[in-house]
Amino acid sequence: MACDWLLIDGSSLIFRAFHGIPRTVRSPDGHPVNAVRGFMDALARLVSTRQPRHLAVAGDADWRPAWRVELIPSYKAHRTAEPVPPDLEPQMPLIDEVLAAVGIDAVGVPGYEAEDVIATWTARAEGTVEIASGDRDLFALIEDPRVCILYPEKAGLTIVTEAEVTRRYGIPGRSYADFAMLRGDPSDGLPGLKGVGAVAAADLVRRHGGVAGVLADARLTDGQRQYLAAALRVVPPVPDLPVELPPGRRDAYPVDGERLTTLTERLGLGSATERLLAALVALTRQPSSD
Repeated sequence: MACDWLLIDGSSLIFRAFHGIPRTVRSPDGHPVNAVRGFMDALARLVSTRQPRHLAVAGDADWRPAWRVELIPSYKAHRTAEPVPPDLEPQMPLIDEVLAAVGIDAVGVPGYEAEDVIATWTARAEGTVEIASGDRDLFALIEDPRVCILYPEKAGLTIVTEAEVTRRYGIPGRSYADFAMLRGDPSDGLPGLKGVGAVAAADLVRRHGGVAGVLADARLTDGQRQYLAAALRVVPPVPDLPVELPPGRRDAYPVDGERLTTLTERLGLGSATERLLAALVALTRQPSSD
């Protein structure tokens, strides 16, 4: 069944494309375009299989927002230690150019991450929402039956619902952010509570209802209280950014055929462009829920 909105975590999809497609894939003039082609093909598959009525891509306008780092200095510190690979960096604006020529809305907000844009869109969208991302932070937005995550795994995409969160972590389906704050998450630079692993974190969530309940009821050191209070501000995606929900669809694709043709020829994207445009035809045939 078609969803009303398919929201794409652009950064997540770009990095997966870059690491999943050989770097020997290059443009006619010899520049790497593996991320561009991989991103376009992944997007085409998502549109074809999910058949959304509306589609939008969120980007990381800020990889490591200063306001989050100020609250938790270790927040996503790996993004400083491991910058964007040299072969990927010049491909990112090319992906933006392709999306603009095709007519797919792509938005980033200065000072915020893609997860915050997606959270804001999800709060404002009507109808069902599917979020394509490899970032587990977005599990915090799952809301049966309206919102689910399309999470990439070795066997393919897993549709993560509240029941799946409960199965994996032993917590109520909307409590992943609380679980991550308590357990910690090395990929996000979250230290968690010392000595609290996955089992203990799940138990705390079940007994106290989440971090707010732990702060109110549990015995904690001053340092633990300070960390959890900061984490409550840092970890949950921001749902109220000053950004509008984009149109999410066009009457026809591409919106700038001349520009897309130029990009396709310069970058050697012929078959990838054809597949993406073919997939978008299905979107135009879906009735709008507006």
